[in-house]
Amino acid sequence: MTYPSNVLIQAIVRMFSHAGIEQVVLSPGSRNAPLMVGFSEDSSFKCHSVVDERSAAFFALGLIQASRKPVAVVCTSGSALLNYFPAVAEAFYSDLPLVVVSADRPAQLLEIGDGQTIQQVGVYGKHIEGQFNCLEEEDRLTENLEGIQGLLSVCLHRQGPVHLNVPLAEPLYDLVEEPYQLPERFRQTMVAESLSPSEHSGLQSTWAQAQKILIVTGVLEPGSISFETIDGLLQDPRVLWMTETTSNLHHPKAVWGIDQLITGLDSQQRAALQPDLLISLGGMVVSKRIKAFLRKYQPNTHYHIHPKKAYDSYFSLTAHIPADPESVLAQLPITAKEEAGSYQRQWLALRDQRIDKQASFMEAAGYSDLAVYKRLLAALPARSVLQLANSTAIRYSQLFDLTKEQAVYCNRGTSGIDGSSSTAIGYANASKRQTVLVTGDLSFFYDSNALWLNDVPESFRIVVINNSGGGIFRILPDARKMTHFTTFFETRHQRTAEGLAKAYGWHYKKADDMPSLEQALTDFFQPSDGPAILEISTPPANNDTVLADYFKTLV
Repeated sequence: MTYPSNVLIQAIVRMFSHAGIEQVVLSPGSRNAPLMVGFSEDSSFKCHSVVDERSAAFFALGLIQASRKPVAVVCTSGSALLNYFPAVAEAFYSDLPLVVVSADRPAQLLEIGDGQTIQQVGVYGKHIEGQFNCLEEEDRLTENLEGIQGLLSVCLHRQGPVHLNVPLAEPLYDLVEEPYQLPERFRQTMVAESLSPSEHSGLQSTWAQAQKILIVTGVLEPGSISFETIDGLLQDPRVLWMTETTSNLHHPKAVWGIDQLITGLDSQQRAALQPDLLISLGGMVVSKRIKAFLRKYQPNTHYHIHPKKAYDSYFSLTAHIPADPESVLAQLPITAKEEAGSYQRQWLALRDQRIDKQASFMEAAGYSDLAVYKRLLAALPARSVLQLANSTAIRYSQLFDLTKEQAVYCNRGTSGIDGSSSTAIGYANASKRQTVLVTGDLSFFYDSNALWLNDVPESFRIVVINNSGGGIFRILPDARKMTHFTTFFETRHQRTAEGLAKAYGWHYKKADDMPSLEQALTDFFQPSDGPAILEISTPPANNDTVLADYFKTLV
């Protein structure tokens, strides 16, 4: 085995291994050659080669989602690390431990007209948990090791992205036979800091006195809250629990369709729904309707439970509890006494009425996005992993219950459309479960370089709902009134995924009505000799009308 001649590079490689990093995503370049040699020659790491840095970083996020371990991305100098920025921001808001390693020119080569040079130090601004710029002098190795160790500790403890910038002087390709021996104090295995359960007397006191308790759950990792804890709290007739698709929580007494429940409520009903105590959990909430409702009908008390984030999404935050939800909720007392006309019973009765109306509407609904999403989500394999793109895909998924133990992920940190496919493939690469991405056409084409990724599992599936443009804008209030709506908002097009599938060697199926969709779904998720794309074309002109009629029917 050979090693980079640069001792600092060797030290970085070993320290990353001690930090529990097992996967590294490398993008080709010259300035980062010593880093690529160091990681690829070390059997401690599984290395992935991804040319497009934007795709590489989102691919790494998928690896993190699946493994729940930090992943490093390594790039050359210049604009390469700017292409990481969308994924860095997503990691920051989604609490994913992404380690960005950028090679850089020595300081004397900056701002003199040399190629591939930008101001790399501090480039991610406030969207990073920590950063360290390696010192160039050979006699400052110890300071560098201390800085790198501290940076990796921040990444693990804060569960967020960090940036290590490494200035490298030529020669870049010199190799040596003898490895550098990392000092013992830098070989310590670093672990993420665990949160210890603690008493939260303020919440417990308010809980005991409240008559209407609403729990709203945003993005959560599967298994974050045990079924036993959820079941226990929902024995309390004062508790109404609202979940979303990305909450990964299921219970017969939970409200999984928030928008269905609160749509069309009159002022008297809204006042009745207004909680005394609001407990919010997890990350971002998709539903704009629940945000609008709680911002107007504010609770008397609002606790947000999250290890890091003190989200005041409803402009009523009383206190932030920096802990994992399970440790806090499991301490709350259970009151199992049933009461006629209780808060929970009242709203579950309305939930059930609206579910019945939904079923009746869907039986007669014409071919549209709404009908396609219902049929598609019902066809997903049991225990599969569902990756959702943003905009239309995540919103339609909120309207249907997933009950077959699927794990659901979506890049909701920044809610962008830019890396959904790459993230989904990254997840599939690190998971044994079949992964299915459901995406809109604009999200799919935007991240088409994801199809270029290597080692895509044969079981991986992409479903593209192609409504010939940005369908989300047709269901946003007043968007269609804008001048040049189809050109600059909806961005109408006639492109299909077939050419891309052929170019990259993917299997391809298409459907443009319900019979052809039924036929395509007969074996689309079955084992095959390669990944596959199913493109479903829907009529853009009436998708929004069907959705509007759907919500009118519920009331």
